[in-house]
Amino acid sequence: MSRQQRLKARDYTVGWICALPIELAAAQEMLDEQHEAIPDKLDPSYASLYTLGRIGVHNVVITCLPAGNTGTQSAATVAARMKSRFTSIRFGLMVGIGGGVPSVEFDIRLGDVVVSQPYQQHGGVVQWDFGKSGPDGETIRTGWLNAPPPALLSAIVEQRAQHVRRHSDLERHLRGLFKRLPHFSREAAGPDVLFEASYRHAGGPTCDLCANASKVWRPGRSGPGVAVHYGTIASGNQVMRDGVRRDQISKELGGVMCFEMEAAGLMNELPCLVIRGICDYADSHKNKRRQPYAAATAAGCAKEILSIIPGTIIRCPHVAVEKPDPIQTHALLNPS
Repeated sequence: MSRQQRLKARDYTVGWICALPIELAAAQEMLDEQHEAIPDKLDPSYASLYTLGRIGVHNVVITCLPAGNTGTQSAATVAARMKSRFTSIRFGLMVGIGGGVPSVEFDIRLGDVVVSQPYQQHGGVVQWDFGKSGPDGETIRTGWLNAPPPALLSAIVEQRAQHVRRHSDLERHLRGLFKRLPHFSREAAGPDVLFEASYRHAGGPTCDLCANASKVWRPGRSGPGVAVHYGTIASGNQVMRDGVRRDQISKELGGVMCFEMEAAGLMNELPCLVIRGICDYADSHKNKRRQPYAAATAAGCAKEILSIIPGTIIRCPHVAVEKPDPIQTHALLNPS
């Protein structure tokens, strides 16, 4: 990754938000070029909140939620602060880890990536813990979260087509990161084991004490190691640690692929796409050992999506960057 002179705040058009330090580290590794910090005259401490750089033709602002302040409200505050500081931001990416929801329909494995996309009555993200109680005790979810903007939805259509044609750059992005940070690799993440939804963790930092009889057998997977899934992400202010409740809520919402804790605070604040690497199965068998690998796959997927989206003309004094085709840009940002 090369370094370049300082740009202006108005030169940055993409906001990338993380919740954890490992997610921030993975995001920083995806930069093609890192820029110098921009001093903030009103509050000098704000300059250290942002990592600035370039990915392809996009100048990107990367920031992380404050330590110990995860959740939807914290994400909304960070997004609002970023927008006020970098007024040219066109859209945002919420990138990091999440708990997968395996099912017969969705073969979700550790390290896979889930990308928010409108499905059925949801715009890609639904706040699962927000609503009112119905007459039979069920939760009636109220409110509406915005769908990702057309430019991002068009980009994931193109990404899906590239994956079908085996033209994906995701594995290449990951190889570079794993070479520099081996502890983020698939080998360091340990085995991928799914237990029956009703089986509770037996205790301890690993699942060595958990019963083999409660493991769910799944056939081996052929093809690339990381699969990308597109659909609904459930967001809330509570950590999901119960397999039975996970499946119940997923059924109520028409089938979700992932649980996480920040996206619901962003969707109506910043035009945004949510990208989550699966680090566990949202059950009692959570294990932080797999988080770096999941953070890496999510970051690699985000970089691949950004590489598809045409950008505005950017200032790169030491790097020759081809100007985007204005006709292509107009077509992607304004699909028929």
